[in-house]
Amino acid sequence: MVMDEPLDFEEEDPLLPTARPAKRKKVIGLDDLLEDYFATGKDELKAAGVKPKHKPKGHNSDDEDKKVREKEIKFRKFVEEYEEQSIEFDAGDDVSQWGQRVFGCQKSPSVISSTGVENCQLLQTFCSNDHLGFDLNIGQEEGFLEGLLMDGWLLKLVLVHGSVEDTIASWALTKLLYSSNKKLRVAASDFWNSVLSLNEAGKLLVNIGHFPSYSVLKSALLSYGYIFDSHTKASTSENVIADTADDGPPQNIVEWLKVTSACCKIRKVHSIFSSSEAEEFLDIVISFFLDRRLEGLLLILGDCLSSLILYFNTSEWESSCLSVAQSIAQRVRMDLNCLRIVDCITGTDYRSKFLRSQLALQFLKISFGLKVANVEKILKSVTSINVKDKDCNFFSLYIYLVLMDNLLFSSDAFRDKHAIINSWRNYLRNCSNQIGCTDWRSYASKVRNKASYLMLFCKVQC
Repeated sequence: MVMDEPLDFEEEDPLLPTARPAKRKKVIGLDDLLEDYFATGKDELKAAGVKPKHKPKGHNSDDEDKKVREKEIKFRKFVEEYEEQSIEFDAGDDVSQWGQRVFGCQKSPSVISSTGVENCQLLQTFCSNDHLGFDLNIGQEEGFLEGLLMDGWLLKLVLVHGSVEDTIASWALTKLLYSSNKKLRVAASDFWNSVLSLNEAGKLLVNIGHFPSYSVLKSALLSYGYIFDSHTKASTSENVIADTADDGPPQNIVEWLKVTSACCKIRKVHSIFSSSEAEEFLDIVISFFLDRRLEGLLLILGDCLSSLILYFNTSEWESSCLSVAQSIAQRVRMDLNCLRIVDCITGTDYRSKFLRSQLALQFLKISFGLKVANVEKILKSVTSINVKDKDCNFFSLYIYLVLMDNLLFSSDAFRDKHAIINSWRNYLRNCSNQIGCTDWRSYASKVRNKASYLMLFCKVQC
């Protein structure tokens, strides 16, 4: 090797590469694309409606549409089968709502007649007094009194005088019960509520000889269209719940309730109704709770109901309560209406609880066809219902659970009877445990939930 010769690595290629010739890009114009399109014959295939033979896999629209249609058919069949099964399971869920027709078509009152108010001493005093300067022509007397009544002056004059003339009392009561003028009937109601009020000494504020009688109040109800027949069981249907312009509720029913309640509150001073008449009014007022069109009057209804319950003497109450409970149980069906009746007795006093218990007892007695209201037999009949039975009527069982709970725990009569309470508690536990969460039978879930709630409440009460 010669020293002056270049080394091997010095003969290698230079580190920096030589510049490569730039590639020429081919510019494809619109004319070239059109030539390719027509050369392949795609235009002829498209015009003839012929689909290409080779398509990318997974994009066959016909196959996809066919699969979608098959899935839709399968899903539709599944939905139809599910609906058929659900109809079979829920055949009993089509239960009518509570509500019964209490008022029908109203009648024109036949009791409104001349009360002789033009000859009352009050008007004679106004006409004969020269200082007052009133000169009333014939036929203007009633209009003058209506003005005094609505302005509150009639009540002030009565309170100052200390007594109410019979003609004035009868005239004001007629306006209260039948007037279509809202301001006039409200003023008449306020007048009577004040007249029937007691002072601190427990006496009436004024002397009065003409009180609202049973016959007058009952005639007013009949003119209002009261149709709750005591001899036939009322039915529940859509036309019962529907409201029309011709069949109530009567516009004077609020004033009727108020004056009836006021009459009951003065029992210690003056007994206006007999016990049998008070029983009938109690029966009627309880039936008002079944009319859905009176739901806005629950406070007034509750006050009148409480006044009627407290109207009876201690010696009269138990027999009167039994009579009212039997009358109502014979007229109300064993559906949601009977539960509505029991629930409307919301008082916490002894009499209200006793009435609620008696109502539940009479409903159960009639339902099981017992001649005597025997609690042990009723309990045995209820607890013998097997919730695992395929033909178990859970709707009826739900009603029995609510009524039995009111029967046993509304009053204190059965709190010390441990055998009855334990038997009832065990049955509630069975209803709660033996009815599965997936049981779709009508009212099954409601019975399970109600039994669980009542079982907890039973433990608290005991």
